[in-house]
Amino acid sequence: MAVSSEDFYDRARGSLAGGVSHQSRYVAPYPKYVDRAQGSRKWEVDGKEYIDYAMGSASLLLGHAHPEVVKALTEQASKGTFFADSHPLEVDWAELIQSLIPCAERVRFVGSGTEATMLAIRIARAYSGKDKILRFEGHYHGWHEFVDLGMAAPYDQPSSLGILPGTIEATVVVPPDAARVAETLQADSEIGTIICEVSGANYGSVPLPYGFLGALRQLADQHNAVLIFDEVITGFRWSPGGLQARDQIIPDLTSMAKIVTGGLPGGAVGGKEEIMRLLDPTHEYRGRKPGVVHKGTFNGSPLISASGVAALTQVKTGEPNRLADAAAERLRSGMRQIIEQHQVAGAVYGEASTFHVYFGDGIVDGSVTELGAEQIRGVSPEIIFALRNGLRERGVDLMSHMSGVTSMAHTDEDVDQTLEAFEDTLRGMISDQLVGRA
Repeated sequence: MAVSSEDFYDRARGSLAGGVSHQSRYVAPYPKYVDRAQGSRKWEVDGKEYIDYAMGSASLLLGHAHPEVVKALTEQASKGTFFADSHPLEVDWAELIQSLIPCAERVRFVGSGTEATMLAIRIARAYSGKDKILRFEGHYHGWHEFVDLGMAAPYDQPSSLGILPGTIEATVVVPPDAARVAETLQADSEIGTIICEVSGANYGSVPLPYGFLGALRQLADQHNAVLIFDEVITGFRWSPGGLQARDQIIPDLTSMAKIVTGGLPGGAVGGKEEIMRLLDPTHEYRGRKPGVVHKGTFNGSPLISASGVAALTQVKTGEPNRLADAAAERLRSGMRQIIEQHQVAGAVYGEASTFHVYFGDGIVDGSVTELGAEQIRGVSPEIIFALRNGLRERGVDLMSHMSGVTSMAHTDEDVDQTLEAFEDTLRGMISDQLVGRA
């Protein structure tokens, strides 16, 4: 008897809280249960095939089951998956990160992207001696308390129950506007840390104003604040050295995950030696040795290190970025043409190997930069569902909202098939009067 995703979801509701392990994995009426994946494709348990633009939540720049990553994992697993000791591969991995990420004079491994921002903020607070952090409306830095306020509208309220007021009192939330940042830093001398999703909110679906990151670097220097670039998604995807290498704007600390591990659980913090020295057990800082305590059983485990080394060895060549970027550009260009042909009010945009779709008014010369987070992310749920479900029915799976990422494994055939599915879906949305005319 054939099994379906619906069957597994019925079982999951009896064992998993909410039936899922991540709230975003639920998609009405039930989530997909994937059996296997290879390259740019994945297959649901009932055999349905998808062109995958989620790519492990943007962690798989090389595509699913890249042979070098699989080989490295298999070889290491035969030697042992975990030792709770230091080992050679973690040194190889750290040195690869150093060679790619400009600010990474020293590296420390963690268990996830959320842990990476947790550690970066702890280090920054310890180094600056100031408790308050400045963050930006709509930017996502993981699910922990220190970065919850401001993650989603309304930006002055926590997004979840169970968050103590004391954990968010030291968080200052402002829009990504250089003038507002300058005013805020001038008015509050207790801000010692600034953290920013360098793509703009939600891996670039809400782009940053032109020149913002450069201005942020200058303002951090002027006010002696530690600048953290969250490159959990942009790291190794915007270029082999992330956005900071591409644009030559160097932060003090960087949070990394996803591609850095080859798509396995884990992450890293990289930063200037002077700041990262606070983690050194031989170094005393403000009467403590080390200044910042950091533990974690599986940090830099042999299995994750093997995957990270294999993945970054490929990334370092630049070829994965070249291929993934080219596929994304073909997608963006093709989707724009389809929207224009059907005279629909909307835009398709993105950087590197990402693409974002927006339906609505306010587009200026094809750009959404004047709209702001609330309008861009405030597209009606009916439109979002229609696009995502329409594409899903036609064998195309997006990452989140109305966005996706490509990998080096995506082919011209994948792009052509996706554009056909997009146009068919858009015709249905026009027929249902879900989208308006330009």
